[in-house]
Amino acid sequence: MKAIFHIDVNSAYLSWEAMDRLKRGERLDLRKVPSVVAGDPKKRNGIILAKSIPAKKYGIKTGESLMEAFQKYNKLIVLPPNYGLYMGCSHAMNEIFKEYTPLVQRYSVDESFMDYSDMEHLFGEPLKVAHEIKDRIREELGFTVSIGVSTNKLLAKMGSDLKKPDAVVTLYPDEIERKMWPLPVEDLFMVGRRTGPKLHNMNIHTIGDLAKTDVEFLERVLKSHGVMIWRYANGIEDSKVLGGRREIKGIGNSTTIPYDVTEKEDAYLVLLSLCETVGMRLRAGGYTARLVSIGIKTSQFFYYSHQRKVDTPTNHTNTLYEYAKELFDEAWQKEAVRHLGVRVSELEDAGVTQLTLFEDTEKYERGKRLDETIDRLRMKYHHTCVFRGSFANTKIKPLQGGVGEEDYPMMSSLL
Repeated sequence: MKAIFHIDVNSAYLSWEAMDRLKRGERLDLRKVPSVVAGDPKKRNGIILAKSIPAKKYGIKTGESLMEAFQKYNKLIVLPPNYGLYMGCSHAMNEIFKEYTPLVQRYSVDESFMDYSDMEHLFGEPLKVAHEIKDRIREELGFTVSIGVSTNKLLAKMGSDLKKPDAVVTLYPDEIERKMWPLPVEDLFMVGRRTGPKLHNMNIHTIGDLAKTDVEFLERVLKSHGVMIWRYANGIEDSKVLGGRREIKGIGNSTTIPYDVTEKEDAYLVLLSLCETVGMRLRAGGYTARLVSIGIKTSQFFYYSHQRKVDTPTNHTNTLYEYAKELFDEAWQKEAVRHLGVRVSELEDAGVTQLTLFEDTEKYERGKRLDETIDRLRMKYHHTCVFRGSFANTKIKPLQGGVGEEDYPMMSSLL
C-alpha cells in the first residue's frame, strides 16, 4: 500500500523565530503569548505573515494588517520576518526526511511531502516512522510539526490539518467519511473564498455534501474546478511525490524600501543586501547563474528592468553585486526609487566552473571559500551573526527581501 506523508510546520515563521530566540538566551517563548511575524508598522509592509496560537484566540488572522490586529489586541508582540532563518530551518528539516526516503518534495518553505512506500523493511511501518520524524524534529531542531499519513498527497495534506500542534494523523480512504466529510466545505483543499459561497448557495455546506453532489451538475456550474473539488472531496488524487531537486527557472529577491531612495549609494546597499540572499539561495541549491537582472519601481509606481549575461556562471555574492550595480547605473533614470529587485536565471549545476583566461583563479577560489564560510555561520547561528561593515549605522538591513515562490515552486492543485 502507498504511504505518503505530508509534514507541515506548526505556525512556521513564528515557531522558528521563537526557537531561535530561546537558543540565544531569551526566556520568553513567543509561541505561548499573543505574537505575530509581520512587517514593521512604520514601513509600508505591515501585513501579518504568521501568528501564535494565543494570538489566534483573539481572532487575529494571517494576511490582515497590523492595524486590524492591534484593534483586536493592543499588546500584541510584533516580530520582523527573518527569511535567512526560515530557509535554514526548512533545509535542516528536509535533510531529516531524506534519511528515510529519497522521494522528498518540498511543497513550500514550511511544508513537504514524503513517499515512504516500500521503505518499511528498512525503518518500520509508516505510522511508527511518522511519529519518529515528528519527535526528531521537536528534539533536534526545536520546533513542532503535524504529519498527515495516507495513500495519496491530497489525503495526507488534509490529514495534517486535522490536529495541531505536534501530531500525527492518518486519513486513509476508509476514514474519509468519518474524519473528513463532517468538516466545513471551506476546509477542503482548493475550495477558496470565491468557491465557498457558491457552494453554500447550492446547499453544499460540508465536504460530505460536496462528495455526494452529482459531479455532472458541479461541472455545469463550476466547470473543471467543480470536477476537481468533487474528486478531492472523495479522496481521489494520484499525483506523484517528485523526489530529487526541483528544476527551477530562476531565483529572485526584492524589497520595498522604507523610504524613497534618491542617492545611488543607498540603492547600492539595497542591491547588496538582495544579492546576499540570492547568492545564499543559489549556493544552497547547488546552482550557478548565467543571467543577472535588476528591477526598479519608482515612487510613482513606474517599473522597468535591465539584464545582462555574465562572463562565467556564478553564485558568488560579490560578483552578483558588481553586475547588479552596473545594471542599475545603466538603467536608473534618477527618479526616487521605492522598490528594488535582483533576479538570476539560466541556472546551471554548480560543479566545475571554467573560468575565462582573464579571470584571477586565486581570487575566485578565495571568494568561494569566503561565501561558503559565511553561509555556514549564518545557518548555524543567526543570519545577522556576520554582516558587512557598510551596513553599520544605516537604515538598510544586511539581508533583505522574502522567500520567493520560484525558490520553492508551489504546485497548482498538487499536480
